[in-house]
Formats: sequence, structure tokens, C-alpha cells
Amino acid sequence: MPHATVAEAAAALRRYLEYLQLLGVEDLPLRPPRPQAAVAAAPPPADAAQRLQQLAEVARACRNCRLHQTRTQVVFGVGDPAASLVFVGEAPGYEEDRRGEPFVGPAGELLTRIIEAIGLRREQVYILNVVKCRPPHNRNPLPDEIAACRPLLEAQLACLRPRVICALGTFAAQTLLRTDEKITRLRGRFHSLGEVKVMPTYHPAYLLRNPQAKRAVWHDMQCIQRELGLR
Repeated sequence: MPHATVAEAAAALRRYLEYLQLLGVEDLPLRPPRPQAAVAAAPPPADAAQRLQQLAEVARACRNCRLHQTRTQVVFGVGDPAASLVFVGEAPGYEEDRRGEPFVGPAGELLTRIIEAIGLRREQVYILNVVKCRPPHNRNPLPDEIAACRPLLEAQLACLRPRVICALGTFAAQTLLRTDEKITRLRGRFHSLGEVKVMPTYHPAYLLRNPQAKRAVWHDMQCIQRELGLR
């Protein structure tokens, strides 16, 4: 991409300051907050739904990366703002971009069945993606696109304050945990994100292509069940 003009840089800074304002940050940091700080700075639960709505409005106006040029809709997130369990995916696909809701295609149907298998309903969890706009042709999100969405992701998690995050796939796990480790090495055990426990597992789209991995995902979900007292 070409170098940003002064006006573009100023607009990007203004949008980032809006994120910080929504988080209630008064003393501005020299660099974007780490996820642990974002979770620790969470608002009271009564404010969560209102804060999420404010963040959704900021997201719909976002022009921080190239994906705004090709998106149909911003896919912000859905579910219970007071949920103990949050699922974080990678990026919207075609159907998600069309409908403005995460995980509504075939992978979403599988995720719904997984949620029900551990004794919850889709409405009782919160579902979001690292990147809020669909990458063209469903390609993988690029590092600068992930970086552009990171403040919004951290602000969402600060509002939600879940007990457990299930990171679906490589990009979600690596982004949340700030690591280059492969999902095969990360899954199967909890990792810490401040006070929140993160369980990386395979993405439902991967399971559709590799059904033999469902056994591993079920192991990971049983760990979440036990952590949340669902069994």
C-alpha cells in the first residue's frame, strides 16, 4: 500500500483514540494496549451491551485497512454480552459478509452443534472474529489487517470479560496469544490471557475438510466444559 498522507494518518489516529475512549482510557499509552491490559480494564457488566454497541458503530465506520474497500458488511459479533464463553474465529466468509453475522455458513452450523454438545445454546455464548471484514476470495487475513483490527478485538474482550475464550484456528490463537506456534502445538491445553483462560482448537472449517480432527476438538471442548462447570 502507498504511504499514508498526513490527513490519512491523522484520521487513523483519531479512530484509535476513539477505541481508547470507549475503553475508558484517560492516560494514553505509547503503543496499543496488550490483550491482558484490555481485559483488565473491562467495564462493569451492566455497561457491556452499551459499550459493544458503541464499538460496533466505530467498526462500521472503520477504514483502517484495505478490507473496507471490498466488504459488504462489517461482521462485528453476536451473542450474550455477559457470556462466560467467547468463541474467536479468523475472519468472515462469503455468507458472513452477506448477512453481517459471524459463523452462519456450513462452518457456523458445525460450531452451533459443538456449542450444543457441551450443554449451551448459541445465544448463551458470544461469537466474533479477529478480523471484522471479509478478505477477498476468503484468503487468509494479512498481518497488517490483523493489526488494524487488534484494538477493536481487545476492546470487545474488555467489554465481554469472559471466563474462557475458545480460539478457533491458527490465526485466532496466534493473534490472542501473540505467538507463532502452530495450532497443533497450542491446542489441548489452556493458556493465560490475563485472568482469562484461552483454549485453542481447530477451526470448524478445518473440521469440514478433516473430520478425523473432530476427536481432538471434542477433547478441547470437554476441557472447557469442566472449566465452566458444565459437566
